[in-house]
Amino acid sequence: MNLEQAQRRTIRTLMAAQVVGAVGITIGIATASLLARDLSGSEKLAGLSQTAQVLGTAGWAFLLARLMSRRGRRVGLVTGYLLGAAGALLAVVAGVLGSMSLLLVGAVFLGATSAANSGSRYAATDLAPAAHRARSLSTVVWATTIGAVAGPNLTGPAGALADRLHIPELTGPFALGSIGMLAAALVVGVFLRPDPLLLSREAAGVAATPPQGTSWGRAIEAVRERPILGQAMAAMGCAHAAMVAVMVMTPLHMAHGGAELRVIGIVISVHVLGMFAFSPVVGWLADRFGRPQTLAVGGVLLAISLVVCADSPDGSSWQIFVGLFLLGLGWSFATVSASTMVADHAPLDARTDVQGVSDLVTGVTAAAAGGLAGFVVGEWGYAVLSLLAGALVLVVLGAALRTRLAGSPA
Repeated sequence: MNLEQAQRRTIRTLMAAQVVGAVGITIGIATASLLARDLSGSEKLAGLSQTAQVLGTAGWAFLLARLMSRRGRRVGLVTGYLLGAAGALLAVVAGVLGSMSLLLVGAVFLGATSAANSGSRYAATDLAPAAHRARSLSTVVWATTIGAVAGPNLTGPAGALADRLHIPELTGPFALGSIGMLAAALVVGVFLRPDPLLLSREAAGVAATPPQGTSWGRAIEAVRERPILGQAMAAMGCAHAAMVAVMVMTPLHMAHGGAELRVIGIVISVHVLGMFAFSPVVGWLADRFGRPQTLAVGGVLLAISLVVCADSPDGSSWQIFVGLFLLGLGWSFATVSASTMVADHAPLDARTDVQGVSDLVTGVTAAAAGGLAGFVVGEWGYAVLSLLAGALVLVVLGAALRTRLAGSPA
């Protein structure tokens, strides 16, 4: 199998895994904060489950990247999906036992699936030529659309499943989601052959095992040598943090106005549609006009979305639908652009190390934002949260300007 054939097989496999894996990870979004509120007895703690998941994503991203560095993408991705499935089942048990602590543990393990999904987008670039790198990455991101949009809309059937299993209604999505994660592990384990990372190293004449030193040390050295990597990481982290902070509190904001669970699920689906459905267009634009330019567009869209969300009343409104869609679309522009910059500039012998640290930084930043979001909404409201998130968008716009001046490739 030549490199072009291997790349086509890799993309097909990653797309299939993203479809079923995305159902698993997104189906619980609409109910996670509600379940945390019920178990903790406090709306101020409602965002902690999502915060734990994002924090888990950060930690697992780093650990899975180390595993991929030594064993390849396939082993790392399968491990992430299996850990996520275990986390979903722990969330179900937490609901049955009424344990907030166990829910947080399950959420941390659920983060492993999000980390695996992040690793998938980078795996799509291992064998891709530079001129089509953003399109390869964005194609795999786009595949998430099918499962991610379907996931929140399965909230109703998941509730029916919960009734049949005699478990709390809000844990049904997690039970159904675990099946999707196991299916993703099966797809990757069987079909991701040859391993794209190991094959790219072989083709470039780079040693199959990483060089001496720690994973963290190799990544920091790469950032020192190539400062544009630091700008890309900052942009990706702040864009993701702004999105998570507002998105995680949206179900609670809508519930305050009496919105039905079904309507909340539709809003989250619209948001996820913005995140993933247009990513091939974003990838084409990034390859055609440059990564910094598309990153700047992402920053502008995020800023507009936050203003619209701040103007939305409690419950269901056109503002919340439009705001959440633009929030997802802005995230897509920023994430595809910044992720491609990381793939462009990370040295091959430290590629997974840099990508792991990048996702770690992104996850920690988003976890902090998600954790604070509940307290901000509890004290000052959803509108203030949306406006405060604008400070993060300023970092995205600043990074776009600096990477443009540094001459990031088109």
